[in-house]
Amino acid sequence: MRKISVVAAAAMLMVAGSAHAQTKVNIGLSGWTGFAPLTLAKEAGIFAKNGLDVTLKKIPQASRHLAIASGDVQCAATTVETWVTWNANGVATTQLFQLDKSYGADGLVVRAATDKIADLKGKTVAASAPGTAPYFTLAWFLKKNGLSVKDVTVVNMEPGPAAQAFIAGQNDAAVTYEPYLSAVRAKPDAGKIIATTLDYPMIMDTFGCTPKFIAENEPAVRALTKSYFEALAMIKSDEAKSYEIMGADVKQSGEAFGNSAKYIRWQDQEANKKFFTGEHAAFSKEAADLLLEVGVIKQLPDMSKLADPRFVQ
Repeated sequence: MRKISVVAAAAMLMVAGSAHAQTKVNIGLSGWTGFAPLTLAKEAGIFAKNGLDVTLKKIPQASRHLAIASGDVQCAATTVETWVTWNANGVATTQLFQLDKSYGADGLVVRAATDKIADLKGKTVAASAPGTAPYFTLAWFLKKNGLSVKDVTVVNMEPGPAAQAFIAGQNDAAVTYEPYLSAVRAKPDAGKIIATTLDYPMIMDTFGCTPKFIAENEPAVRALTKSYFEALAMIKSDEAKSYEIMGADVKQSGEAFGNSAKYIRWQDQEANKKFFTGEHAAFSKEAADLLLEVGVIKQLPDMSKLADPRFVQ
């Protein structure tokens, strides 16, 4: 009987171990309700089951692209128009699948005396910095009502603080989103929600990674996509448990999280296939034109390289 050398034995162990190796992925995101299935995939072990060692990093949208550029994260979740901004400003990223669409989860809150959005001319509005979804939401809502961001004074505040400041009586208006928008819904004395994405359907989120990560880790990219759809399936099969897990991440009860989730629609595989056949490109072009108009970007990126939807097929 032949003896196995120490070197050969070590090599065999390495091969055996590699079968169970997990691809490490750092993902930048926020506590936005629409991103919560990513948290579910992490906490419920779906990512791990599919061969991924995922770290979810809460990073404000205004600086999420910096984390990508530095290599701190390889992938991120954000709004469709934000990917346009990042690519136009030299942070190469590619969208892979759609996460959600906002159905009233993003909104503009105003004081009771404000009858219409056009009345905000000359007023102070709290919204995140240029290049973020809330700032884009404000620009979009104003444009649809004959104004621009130059017609108001924008105070840069993240969605949570913006909502709390508004409830406390600060600023004439604020742009925020769920779960923080529900805090305003619960305080009608503070003001009212004058418009949401039900009135102006323009907030949709996608997941993407750097071209380098995609090229070097296609099996992991496929696993990320698969894991997201499996998380959506878990929500359907065990909603109560899923809501508890996702709610805990933003310090909400399962019931409170469910109330926030009423205002978004997560997008399954079939919805993704439909989205990338035309809607994504059309919206990206309209969004890019507005971003140019308000000065968030100085030139269009290569619009043909914004998405790679082959992994949803």
